[in-house]
Amino acid sequence: MPELSPSRWGGVDGLNPPLIKTSYVLGEKPRIVKVVLNGLQGEDIDGEPYNNAMPSYDFLTDQQIASVLTYVRNSFGNKAAPISAAEVKAIRAANKK
Repeated sequence: MPELSPSRWGGVDGLNPPLIKTSYVLGEKPRIVKVVLNGLQGEDIDGEPYNNAMPSYDFLTDQQIASVLTYVRNSFGNKAAPISAAEVKAIRAANKK
C-alpha cells in the first residue's frame, strides 16, 4: 500500500477535519470513541466547520476501535494516551440509546 502524504492527515477545509493536533483527537477519550461509534456530520471542530459525513463504524470490535484510535492519537505528530478495548466497551454500553 503506498504511503499517503502527511498533508492528507491535515484534513480538507470545510469537508474533512484533520487528524493532527485537534481537540477531538487529543482530547477526552469518550468524544473520539463516540465519533467512531455514531459517525459525525456538520460539526465545528476547534472552531472550524466541517460538512462531509463520516459514517458510523459501530460494527468494528472494541479492540479494533481501540487500536485505530490509539494509532491516530499517537501518529502524525500526535501524543495522547492510548485507548483500551475496555474503555471502548464501557463507552459503547453507555452510548446505547
